[in-house]
Amino acid sequence: MAAAVTRDLAAFSAAIEHDALPEAIRTRTRFLVLDLIGNIVRGRHDAESTAPLLATVRALGLAAGGAAVFGDATRYTPAGAALLNGALAHSLDFDDTHAAGSLHPGAPVIPAALAAAEMAGADGKTVLAAIVAGYEVTCRLAVALPAGDHYDRGYHPTATCGAFGAAAAAGRVFGLTAAQIEDALGIALSQSAGSLQFLKNGAWTKRFQVGWAAMAGLVAAQLAREGFRGAGEALEGKAGFLSAYAPNPVPARALQNLGTEWELMNTAVKPYPSCRYGHASVDAALMLRAEHRLAPEEIEAVTMGLPDKGMLLVGRPLEYKQNPQNVVDGQFSGPFVVSCALVRGHFGWDSYAWLNDADIRAMMLKVVCEQDPEIEAEFPANMSGKVTIRARGQSFSRKVVVPKGEPTNFLTEAELRSKFAALCDAVLGAERTRQLADAVLSLDRAPDVNGLMRLGAPLMAARLAGN
Repeated sequence: MAAAVTRDLAAFSAAIEHDALPEAIRTRTRFLVLDLIGNIVRGRHDAESTAPLLATVRALGLAAGGAAVFGDATRYTPAGAALLNGALAHSLDFDDTHAAGSLHPGAPVIPAALAAAEMAGADGKTVLAAIVAGYEVTCRLAVALPAGDHYDRGYHPTATCGAFGAAAAAGRVFGLTAAQIEDALGIALSQSAGSLQFLKNGAWTKRFQVGWAAMAGLVAAQLAREGFRGAGEALEGKAGFLSAYAPNPVPARALQNLGTEWELMNTAVKPYPSCRYGHASVDAALMLRAEHRLAPEEIEAVTMGLPDKGMLLVGRPLEYKQNPQNVVDGQFSGPFVVSCALVRGHFGWDSYAWLNDADIRAMMLKVVCEQDPEIEAEFPANMSGKVTIRARGQSFSRKVVVPKGEPTNFLTEAELRSKFAALCDAVLGAERTRQLADAVLSLDRAPDVNGLMRLGAPLMAARLAGN
């Protein structure tokens, strides 16, 4: 008997309650919301794609409402806020990751839930429970495809799977029944889109399609709320998501241990603002640099060992990866991120200002990427990496199995606050940043999200993209 994926995920999403969740889930969810909001605030301020995105939202009449965008004093329609918060969350490529699903679940899910909460006046516990549902739907669909086959067809699962997770999250915030959430998932099926073709030229479509998924989920949930019918068996049907978007799906995997094992807890946060496949190599490079006191001029050659999926995103073609032309190129360049670590001993959002520095450029030409069987064996359980450096007539090597920020090597609250401050202080000011972090981390005690959303607006004079 075929798995009733749509029905069961809808029922799960409709029934989920915050207070019934394990404490570890409740705490981790607040941490993930904090991490994502930091990305949105800085993305609103810095991302080069923000100005045309804002101009388009305004031209379409989506900037005339009461919904908030973090890092922005303007109010938008709920659809506009979901689109912008979702796109901005993914604009720095510094948002959370789910290794087995090869996606970023927070960026489509959390903005949809918050926009729905502003519409419905929902309390913090409802929003947090809805976010958990959205993460589970997004990530479980990705592993059921499975993600590798989906990637091979050229799809971007953050956007494609994220539209369903956003619909589930918004539907739960609205208090939809299981049948209504089934309709919402059926409507999201008509909007599930996202292509990896952005890798060709560093296009900004990667960010846009994730924001669109957040908005699509919100729209789907609102349509269902109004009684609009969605396609039945939207996920497992013959022309449903799993069969249409991958050649050999495993539908039952989407329901495996649903409600007892949590894919949200398999979600990582990024200490570095780049594709996750390069993070273990950055960790390894920083370790080798410190341990052996390596000076850049001593380094003759560097080899990054990656899994095949990592090679696809950050390792090949090598000539292109050694010559990034813009921030998106840099985010997906193994040679760039490792060169920053080796030359400057640091890699953060501000490191993209070094993109054309001569010392970074010289080091990138020394960095080659190769598929490493030892690292491949760790995938997909771990997004591992290995760096080998030739210097001083010797070879120095370091393998990192579990990079910092992974679920079993998660950032502490203090580390998350530090990352949040590094992203938000320049836009909101240190005191308002602290207040916003406090509001996020106490969201479970909030009667609504209004106070949190207000704190996301800057009071200080900040140069904002698009203004």
